[in-house]
Amino acid sequence: MEATVAERGQITLPKAVRDALGLTKGSVLKVELEGSRIVLRKSVDDAISRARGRFKLDGFASTDEAMQAVRGRAAAEEGEGGAEGTGEA
Repeated sequence: MEATVAERGQITLPKAVRDALGLTKGSVLKVELEGSRIVLRKSVDDAISRARGRFKLDGFASTDEAMQAVRGRAAAEEGEGGAEGTGEA
């Protein structure tokens, strides 16, 4: 497949490429140079990527500290609420 560079540096991606990647008007592509090659990558924009870094760890100094606290609570709850702790079998 080929694409021709227009006067203002624009190209039109072939329809087969747009369809295969699900590209529509407004889709964002990452442009990278690899030696003499131009690499276009579809920008992955999902809910997790958009949310990354937006939440604060209230009361914790680090993610590790928060994870230890959560895991510690889960282990304690298993010991209290499991079948062994209730007398039921």
